[in-house]
Amino acid sequence: MELQFLGTSSGTPSRARNVSGLALHAPGSKHWYLVDCGEGTQHRILRTNYSPMSLRAIFITHIHGDHCYGLPGLLASAGLLNRSEPLLIAGPPAVERFVRGVMESTELRLPYAVEFAHVAPGWAISSLPDFRVEVAELSHRVPSFAFTFVEKSIERRLDIGKLERDGIASGPGWGQLQRGEDIALPDCRVARSADYLLPGRRPRKLIVAGDNDTPSLLAAQAQDAHVLVHEATYTEDVLQKVGPGSQHSSARATAAFAEEAGIPNLVLTHFSPRYQPAGNGSPSMADIEAEARAAYQGSLFLASDLQRYTLDRHGVLAAVPLPNAS
Repeated sequence: MELQFLGTSSGTPSRARNVSGLALHAPGSKHWYLVDCGEGTQHRILRTNYSPMSLRAIFITHIHGDHCYGLPGLLASAGLLNRSEPLLIAGPPAVERFVRGVMESTELRLPYAVEFAHVAPGWAISSLPDFRVEVAELSHRVPSFAFTFVEKSIERRLDIGKLERDGIASGPGWGQLQRGEDIALPDCRVARSADYLLPGRRPRKLIVAGDNDTPSLLAAQAQDAHVLVHEATYTEDVLQKVGPGSQHSSARATAAFAEEAGIPNLVLTHFSPRYQPAGNGSPSMADIEAEARAAYQGSLFLASDLQRYTLDRHGVLAAVPLPNAS
């Protein structure tokens, strides 16, 4: 499974960071998925291997502009590329009102269908080809949600020892069994695929949260999760100065929750533009990292724009820098 960040700033872009956007891709899939679409997201997409033509669904965590103002432009560009496949947009009901309002006022006519799904507590979708997706309600100034992505396709290995014991010789039939197909044997027996497949591994599970001042709201979703992507807009001292009205999380609060929940990989994002690159003054990203590491013992990552990560089948997350990314 691959994640690539298209924007990691909160509120407004900075010279180094665009506002929120995250691309997800399942191994071997012809589709990809987008979580949030802040202004300028399509410019970031141009610097990746992704295309609006193969985008299967967009998930919007909440209606704030730094998470959705890029939607109309991306939809229009997909239309100019003559996209014909329907596109799902899932998010709070306000997302549909926003998109339809812009389409009407700008007379945007698309050559493909846009299908809207209104998310609410308990909403889930299992019809997508690569992931089962569920939501959890968060705490923010507007309705905000986290999307949990659980992979659907789990490879199964053949029980070679049992095949050999049962006298089923190696050949094309083994491939059919691994694909879930039963086969007829030369001695008139029928070999059932289910009898020769070893138990599959645990599906990879990824949580991508919208803006949220209470990470513990994700306690149920965190069970068996491999990765949590969550905002760390401020350090704790700055959050105390800003006050609770912003309804954002600190690096310490997010990291402490991930530690308590036993999530092995934590990716922090949605940083206030006030945090400078390490070594360029204070406050800096080094402050966010130090605060998080003091509370969390797992694999910690601070996302940056265009940064790619791979989550392997064992649940290990690793950064894969893009050549010449900036």
